[in-house]
Amino acid sequence: MNKKISQGILVIAGGILFSLVFWQEKLGINTVLFDAFILAALFYLYANARQNAVVRWLVIGHLTCLVMIVLHNTLLSKIAFSITLLLIAGFAEYTHRSAWFAGGSVLLNIIFCVASFADQFKRKPGTKRKRTGLSKFIRFAIFPVLLLALFFIIYLSANSVFQAMAARFELYIGRFFFSFFNVFSPQRLLFLFFGVYVTGSLLMRSRVNYFTHKESACQDELQRSRISWKQRIQMPGWQFTETIMGRLARGMMALKNENTTGIISLLLLNTLLLAINIIDVSYLWINFDYMGDVFLYKMVHEGTELLIVSIVLAMLVVLFFFKGNLNFYRRNKWLKYGAYAWIWQNCILVISVLLRDYYYIARYGLAYKRIGVLFFLLMVLIGLTTVFIKIWQRRTSYFLFRVNAWAGVILLVLASTIHWDEFIAGYNLQRKDRVPLDAEFLLTLSDKTLPLLEANLEAFKKRQAEIPKELSDSRSGSDSWSRDNTCDTCFVEQIRARKDRFLQQQSHRTWLSWNYADAYTAQYFRNHPVSH
Repeated sequence: MNKKISQGILVIAGGILFSLVFWQEKLGINTVLFDAFILAALFYLYANARQNAVVRWLVIGHLTCLVMIVLHNTLLSKIAFSITLLLIAGFAEYTHRSAWFAGGSVLLNIIFCVASFADQFKRKPGTKRKRTGLSKFIRFAIFPVLLLALFFIIYLSANSVFQAMAARFELYIGRFFFSFFNVFSPQRLLFLFFGVYVTGSLLMRSRVNYFTHKESACQDELQRSRISWKQRIQMPGWQFTETIMGRLARGMMALKNENTTGIISLLLLNTLLLAINIIDVSYLWINFDYMGDVFLYKMVHEGTELLIVSIVLAMLVVLFFFKGNLNFYRRNKWLKYGAYAWIWQNCILVISVLLRDYYYIARYGLAYKRIGVLFFLLMVLIGLTTVFIKIWQRRTSYFLFRVNAWAGVILLVLASTIHWDEFIAGYNLQRKDRVPLDAEFLLTLSDKTLPLLEANLEAFKKRQAEIPKELSDSRSGSDSWSRDNTCDTCFVEQIRARKDRFLQQQSHRTWLSWNYADAYTAQYFRNHPVSH
């Protein structure tokens, strides 16, 4: 069968499958069914992808995320599942090494999906269109149908019995179409088209190969090259360099002048960062009492954000100085030493930020941003390591971004294997005697945490009683009560309302939405009936 015809059939079949398994359902077993179809179709249409080592590793990571959807059904597992599936499509359909470029190619697939689908029905240049029997029949039937319609209207007006029969037939036709659109509603048809669009974006390769051509010119090893003055002034960052250095950025001594400017800059920056690190080591690392520090919030919450920005800027500073032929300058030894010192000092700064986050978690418990800081710091350490390798082994920025992108994908897959909502709720509730109970935050976590909240109702009652009566009275008006009569601080009532809502939603789900997290929660409620 022609590949284009196969592609079109698979896209339509995938859209129908998407509509059948996901309509008014949660992600669960249905995700397994649709994913199996997409992977099988991808490897059928692009057979060479089966031999691609990158695709194989991506499939392993993707299947891990798929299992996590069935087990945990968290937002993070769904995001990781979607990203890895898109990357599999990108690497299967195009020639890539970097996740960034593969993602760009998939983005083009999404943008030009409709155009790619229309290409399936275009004739090849030079081929003569054959008139099918159906087209002949339509052409021959036009005049007879018009005659039939004309005489039908005449007879309808002249014969009352025929008019009554036509009215009954019209009633039957109306009932049929009413039943049809009751089953196939406009919303369902739109969902079907959306499924076709999703499937087409995954299976149909765009004719625009911009990112493939762009990456083909990239390499890991940095090559020394002669750059003309005309090319030099068009390079990124040239205007900035000329603004700072003026005439020193031009002429035969430009490279030497850049090297001198870099050495002075890194010397000053290292001196400043050394002072910051000495303060952090003496204050944070040694005998820091996080329980008694009233400025902990400002030091951690505000200070951490600024330090993270400074670390990112630090990597950009190094990349700015080690661009182009300055990597091959014979007298850049001290510039390299300054960059190495700058990288290691930023590693120490990462540890200081890590301690800030640790103290904050120990004092106030876990939350999304506090966990996010930990993963971000791990990515920063990987980034600093790759920057060190770039300078040491004279690698390109392409190498830097390629390696860090893969590190991000691996971390995303690993992070999806943990049900963070349940982990956060369990950690905070186990330490409720030492850590302030943030009841409002815990009530925003996913339904998998409801059994934990149910088991700790006494702690929520205690927290509810600790809220000043004046505050409760001020919220007792119409503005503080929601439509289900649950006020902002009535934590027990909110937990019960969430349980009722969860059970009601589960009653409308089919086996397609089954996942272990919801099944576990529903089983817990069956074994522990809701008490009012």
